[in-house]
Amino acid sequence: MSSRPVVIVVAPTGGMQMPRPGVEVPLTADEISAEARRCRDAGAALVHVHARDENGKNTIKPEAFNRIIKQIRDQTDILVQTTNGSGVTQDPKTGEWRWPNDDDRLGLLNLDEAPDVYGIAAGSADFWHPDGGYFDEVPYMNSPRYLKETIQEVYGKGSTLEYEVTGLHVMDRLALYADQGLLDRNASNLWFTFGGGLCFSPADPERLVHAQSYMKRLFPNAKWGVLGAGLHQYTWPALALALDCDVIRVGMEDSLYLPDGSLARTNHDIVEAVAKIVEVFGRRPATPAEARTILGLDAVSQ
Repeated sequence: MSSRPVVIVVAPTGGMQMPRPGVEVPLTADEISAEARRCRDAGAALVHVHARDENGKNTIKPEAFNRIIKQIRDQTDILVQTTNGSGVTQDPKTGEWRWPNDDDRLGLLNLDEAPDVYGIAAGSADFWHPDGGYFDEVPYMNSPRYLKETIQEVYGKGSTLEYEVTGLHVMDRLALYADQGLLDRNASNLWFTFGGGLCFSPADPERLVHAQSYMKRLFPNAKWGVLGAGLHQYTWPALALALDCDVIRVGMEDSLYLPDGSLARTNHDIVEAVAKIVEVFGRRPATPAEARTILGLDAVSQ
């Protein structure tokens, strides 16, 4: 059994989750930064940031992200990751759901308050995530231009990019990009995250074993982790820990529950719960400094 640390990532807000009685989803910069500090104290090493406007709706405005990141860093040493988008918005006239365009999303690569790491969905998907507030199926497009420019920009900064795996085929897509020279398939700062219970990807043990094995075949030195929807937020990481994962993502973006099925009041309650599961497997939560080393933040994969 490995005794090495595991990176706990907390995604406290998401694009659609809203507060409700007894559940404190942070929406403002003050709320997100204060909760990031509490999550750091509970064992999280990295916070995955979404921004909301004054009405609590998704926003991709750089000034909103700059404000949040600065306030987080004023309070704690937790590492910061920006989302790969702002989440969807709904046209008030047509009711149509729309994702932000590529130019707006690429703008998050050049914030004044640069995050420590970045994230991207490595392929398009039929996005369906009731536990995250997405009750309707929404097409989620991630264009070759957006992916390729993000890869070049992030690795050019010497940072790390989390690839959210929307289906195993996206690893073949990235392997092609490696053959084209956009990334190094043998680099140790590649990071893959496998979701369970969202985007029509079941939290099935055989699927996770196959995904992890397939990833290692294509990217032998990559780091990997999981995120689970709903109550899978605890069972999916347990499966991943049994396979010796590097990263676990939790938080109210993907689930509002504690392991017993009751509603969590805060994100740091969720972090504390998953930290106990980590300890069952003989491991411990990584510090932000350890997370930098694990994720290869100072390595350049070009």
